[in-house]
Amino acid sequence: MQTQAIILSAPRSIGLAEAGLKAPGAADLVVAVRHSGISTGTERLFWQGTMPPFPGMGYPLVPGYESFGEVVEAGVETGFRPGEWVFVPGANCYENGLRGLFGGASATLVTPASRVSRLDRGVGPEGALLALAATARHALAGFGTALPELIVGHGVLGRLLARLTLAAGGAAPTVWETNPTRRDGALGYEVIDPETDPRRDYRSIYDASGVDLLDTLIPRLQKGGEIVLAGFYTQPLSFAFPPAFMKEARIRIAAEWQADDLVATRALIESGALSLAGLITHRSKAAEAPAAYDTAFNDPACLKMILDWSAT
Repeated sequence: MQTQAIILSAPRSIGLAEAGLKAPGAADLVVAVRHSGISTGTERLFWQGTMPPFPGMGYPLVPGYESFGEVVEAGVETGFRPGEWVFVPGANCYENGLRGLFGGASATLVTPASRVSRLDRGVGPEGALLALAATARHALAGFGTALPELIVGHGVLGRLLARLTLAAGGAAPTVWETNPTRRDGALGYEVIDPETDPRRDYRSIYDASGVDLLDTLIPRLQKGGEIVLAGFYTQPLSFAFPPAFMKEARIRIAAEWQADDLVATRALIESGALSLAGLITHRSKAAEAPAAYDTAFNDPACLKMILDWSAT
């Protein structure tokens, strides 16, 4: 089997090219991708060549873990049938040394059925956002966690954290955003310049910025308050101990989503409790991948870039 896929052959060297696919088995699905997202976190690091090394990393690779499309072939053990629409969180299905560490940016994917999530076709391009929404949900869920009173950053992750807070019945959080062009689009909460915020008593602060702001955030906590690191940080983080000591501050790291987060987030979307509207700001044909990735990573006005695979 052959497909067209986005191939990152080296840092900043990316384009659409032919790729071989492994043959599907009885437990596999073949999915025709219609929409895939570009992650401005992990994918940016691969594109820049700054991703810290970990198992499976290397070039050439197919990026992407946010794909939404139609099942066109279903193995006898899958419990699926052709015509169903699914979210695919990446796929390692390529031949000839092409790495699929994430592997979702492809016109066709072969994936174990156990990895996908059914979604209604009517969700449209927003179906590619399921993993990002599940990441936000994972940061909020768990034993003894508090909903955010302050969210740092009004990108897609920050917006999803705010929307999920409201969907959970929490009070409207305050959101900090230093970029004036990103202060629009709030649904039921306020987005402000951090310089205008006088509060020093936040019980829970969720940082979605990906930047080391601990020395800025710790003084904003109430005693015993918590900072949740919900972004992805490539540089070592540090903080001055005396202010943290005085606040008896707690710091928690939120990792990537788990399977139950996908299930819970899908239910919120399908029930209407969580809206994904207004998060996609840019769309591009898959054939125009180099320009699309450049825009996604370098244009401050781009919250989320979605690739359209319908013409491939």
